[in-house]
Amino acid sequence: MSHDPHPSPSVARGIDPRGPRVGAGITALLLAVTLLLGASQAALWLLTFIALSFLLGALRGAQGTWQGWVFKTIVQPRLGPTAEREDPRPPRFAQGVGFVITGVGVVLGFTVSLVAVPVAAALALVAAVLNAAFGLCLGCEMYLLIRRFAPAR
Repeated sequence: MSHDPHPSPSVARGIDPRGPRVGAGITALLLAVTLLLGASQAALWLLTFIALSFLLGALRGAQGTWQGWVFKTIVQPRLGPTAEREDPRPPRFAQGVGFVITGVGVVLGFTVSLVAVPVAAALALVAAVLNAAFGLCLGCEMYLLIRRFAPAR
């Protein structure tokens, strides 16, 4: 991950970067199921669950989600510790981006057309797969780009 040009003392400890990647893998699996369900009520409810999971991540950080709990309690003990740490703010921002994308799909699915559900799921799936498989977090990169051009406080 790129370096934030405006570091904050409040993020000194950082988070295990493997956590958000595992979370993205879990989310990618759920989004793939949503796509397989197509433009259906079942897909709409699953996308609603995913959107609420993203909202939780935007509010509490990626480590404060149910996927973060799965990583911390099941996956991380099997992987062992790592000295590598990353700023928790970019993944938190990315969770907000995921919420916006899936949230729009949910709102449109409930109000306009169920076709919006697999479209939103497909967009979010691309980002989740890039993060899980390649460590490329599009939302994190957006955060860093915004910070690079934002004036320092």
